[in-house]
Amino acid sequence: MRFTFRCLDAKADAPLLHSWVTQPYASFWGMLSAGVDDVVEEYTKIQASGHHHALLGLDGGVPAFLMEEYLPASSPLAAVYPVLSGDLGMHLLVAPPAGPPVPGYTAAVMDAVLDRLFAKAGVDRIVVEPDARNTRIHALNERLGFQPVGVVTLPDKDALLSFCSRDDYQAARKALDTLSTPVPQGASL
Repeated sequence: MRFTFRCLDAKADAPLLHSWVTQPYASFWGMLSAGVDDVVEEYTKIQASGHHHALLGLDGGVPAFLMEEYLPASSPLAAVYPVLSGDLGMHLLVAPPAGPPVPGYTAAVMDAVLDRLFAKAGVDRIVVEPDARNTRIHALNERLGFQPVGVVTLPDKDALLSFCSRDDYQAARKALDTLSTPVPQGASL
């Protein structure tokens, strides 16, 4: 696995994203019934927002996941917890596997994403708010150092608010090689 990132092109990448976000495993992404034009519209808004940005993750040059980073202070999260200056929000959707699922792949993707986010100047803590019913991603988040703080009500869902400090991430990263439970490929955040 060799992960790289590039800025998402809302129009050019929309057909690919559409094929991901309309898969049953991506139900928590909230776009199961979206058309390609809906995907273009959503990601055009995200890319133009100034506080929310989408990147396409590549594995050996092949699109493999979508990640979004955002400023919690400019999101609905600002109404449900006291945002700190070093907080950065993150969403993640791993593409459906092209072949047999690879054990640990989603954890490796999440590790690459967290490594990239913590490399940014001023980032002290990553914030996630997956749907409270998405137990698969909760397990992955905890394995990579996220600490759940409770369920919060957001405009589009009840979410499990969780934080990952740099220290918690580093401790979890050291343990990745010793984890015995495979991480489900295709978990979404």
